[in-house]
Amino acid sequence: MKILTGNDLKSGAVIWWTGVGWSLDVNESADVEDHGPAIIAREEGVQNVFAAYVVDAVKTEEGVRPGHIKERIRALGPTVRPDLTLKPSDPEAVNWVI
Repeated sequence: MKILTGNDLKSGAVIWWTGVGWSLDVNESADVEDHGPAIIAREEGVQNVFAAYVVDAVKTEEGVRPGHIKERIRALGPTVRPDLTLKPSDPEAVNWVI
C-alpha cells in the first residue's frame, strides 16, 4: 500500500491523502498505488499541501500503519509528550510507533 503525507500549508499540521482531500487521521489514508507523484503535483500546485511524499504502509485490523517509524511518529504526534498526541487517552498508543 502506498499513501501520501505532507504538511498543511496554513497550519503546518501533518496530513494524509484520503482520496478526495486531506485528513489529520492516518487511518483515513487512501492507497494511491503509482499515482502518488501526480496527486502531489496537483495538490502542491493548488497549495493544499507542502513537502508531500509517498509512504509505504500496511492496512491492519487497527487501521493504516506507515511502514517507517518516522511516519508513525508523524501520524501519532510527539513521543516526548503523550498528552499532545492524537490519542492522548490511550496509554498504549506509543507502542504503535515502535
